[in-house]
Amino acid sequence: MLAKVYVTLKNGVLDPQGEAIRHALGSLGFDGVNGVRQGKVIELDLADGTTEAQINDMCERLLANTVIESYRIEIA
Repeated sequence: MLAKVYVTLKNGVLDPQGEAIRHALGSLGFDGVNGVRQGKVIELDLADGTTEAQINDMCERLLANTVIESYRIEIA
Protein backbone atom coordinates (compact mmCIF):
# COMPACT_ATOMS: atom_id res chain seq x y z
CA MET A 1 0.00 0.00 0.00
CA LEU A 2 1.30 3.46 -0.88
CA ALA A 3 0.54 6.49 1.25
CA LYS A 4 1.59 10.05 0.54
CA VAL A 5 1.85 12.58 3.32
CA TYR A 6 1.79 16.25 2.31
CA VAL A 7 3.34 18.49 4.96
CA THR A 8 3.04 22.28 4.78
CA LEU A 9 3.57 25.17 7.13
CA LYS A 10 0.44 26.38 8.88
CA ASN A 11 -1.05 29.72 7.86
CA GLY A 12 0.59 32.54 9.75
CA VAL A 13 3.97 30.78 10.01
CA LEU A 14 6.66 32.63 8.08
CA ASP A 15 8.00 30.70 5.09
CA PRO A 16 11.41 32.14 4.15
CA GLN A 17 12.08 29.40 1.59
CA GLY A 18 8.75 30.09 -0.10
CA GLU A 19 9.58 33.80 -0.16
CA ALA A 20 12.98 33.05 -1.74
CA ILE A 21 11.24 30.96 -4.43
CA ARG A 22 8.76 33.78 -5.09
CA HIS A 23 11.59 36.28 -5.43
CA ALA A 24 13.56 33.97 -7.76
CA LEU A 25 10.51 33.45 -9.97
CA GLY A 26 10.12 37.22 -10.25
CA SER A 27 13.79 37.55 -11.18
CA LEU A 28 13.26 35.01 -13.96
CA GLY A 29 10.44 37.09 -15.40
CA PHE A 30 7.47 35.20 -13.98
CA ASP A 31 5.29 38.13 -13.00
CA GLY A 32 2.09 37.70 -11.08
CA VAL A 33 3.35 35.26 -8.44
CA ASN A 34 2.07 36.93 -5.28
CA GLY A 35 3.06 34.23 -2.82
CA VAL A 36 4.65 30.81 -2.52
CA ARG A 37 4.28 28.27 0.28
CA GLN A 38 6.64 25.32 0.08
CA GLY A 39 6.34 21.97 1.76
CA LYS A 40 7.32 18.36 1.42
CA VAL A 41 5.82 15.10 0.22
CA ILE A 42 6.68 11.87 2.01
CA GLU A 43 5.87 8.57 0.26
CA LEU A 44 5.39 5.59 2.51
CA ASP A 45 5.44 2.04 1.13
CA LEU A 46 3.39 0.27 3.80
CA ALA A 47 2.37 -3.28 4.51
CA ASP A 48 -1.23 -4.18 3.70
CA GLY A 49 -3.39 -3.72 6.74
CA THR A 50 -1.69 -0.52 7.90
CA THR A 51 -4.48 1.73 9.10
CA GLU A 52 -4.96 5.42 8.53
CA ALA A 53 -4.84 5.81 12.31
CA GLN A 54 -1.33 4.34 12.30
CA ILE A 55 -0.26 6.71 9.52
CA ASN A 56 -1.76 9.59 11.48
CA ASP A 57 0.27 8.51 14.50
CA MET A 58 3.44 8.46 12.34
CA CYS A 59 2.71 12.03 11.27
CA GLU A 60 1.96 13.24 14.78
CA ARG A 61 5.05 11.64 16.29
CA LEU A 62 7.69 12.09 13.57
CA LEU A 63 6.78 13.21 10.08
CA ALA A 64 5.30 16.63 10.87
CA ASN A 65 6.07 19.24 13.48
CA THR A 66 2.43 19.82 14.39
CA VAL A 67 3.24 23.05 16.23
CA ILE A 68 4.03 24.81 12.95
CA GLU A 69 3.05 22.31 10.24
CA SER A 70 -0.15 20.70 9.04
CA TYR A 71 -0.38 17.50 7.03
CA ARG A 72 -2.72 15.67 4.71
CA ILE A 73 -2.68 11.93 4.02
CA GLU A 74 -3.49 10.41 0.63
CA ILE A 75 -3.73 6.64 0.35
CA ALA A 76 -3.34 5.11 -3.10
